[in-house]
Amino acid sequence: MDQTGQQIFEFLSQYGYAIMLPLMIIEGPVVTIIASMLASLGAFNVFIVLILSIIGDMTGDVIFYWLGYKYGLGFVKRVGKYIGITESLVLKMEKYFEHHGGKTIFAVKSTTGLCWATFTAAGIVKMDFKKFVKYSFLGGIIWSGFLVAMGYFYGYLWREIQVYIKWIGWVIFGTAIITFVIINIYKSYQSKKMFQENENNE
Repeated sequence: MDQTGQQIFEFLSQYGYAIMLPLMIIEGPVVTIIASMLASLGAFNVFIVLILSIIGDMTGDVIFYWLGYKYGLGFVKRVGKYIGITESLVLKMEKYFEHHGGKTIFAVKSTTGLCWATFTAAGIVKMDFKKFVKYSFLGGIIWSGFLVAMGYFYGYLWREIQVYIKWIGWVIFGTAIITFVIINIYKSYQSKKMFQENENNE
């Protein structure tokens, strides 16, 4: 590693955790993957990255829960369109809570792409907060654990192969991004499947 690279790693090691947590609250998956790749390269402790990912992810969950709890559909109507939460989607999630309760939080955290709408709906229907946090935490362990493992694996490949091929890091980073996109497409498919199953059970 050259001198500039060493300085960057020293900066990240010293200040990275403080920067990492707020970024994980805003965009947890992407930041978690990048931080895990850097952990594999020696910039961070991978277990601290995992803990911060879970905390950041849950903090975002709680924020949307309380916005739904306090402002109800008014929040969705005024702000939802700017962050991808529609009134119809929240109403569907409310109906889904009637059939599946707390399991919905766990399923959404670990399998689908409906997190913001689901947590807002949980607040609107006044789901028990302790129960909400419990399932958010359990689902977060699976989701964050998966992201950390994926990022660490790609970071490992980067570290091992760059000795022989200098530009391979960019290829691996691009592969990580493509993998993340594929996962989100899969999560979107799972969310549609979840709604169809709910409608068939009514």
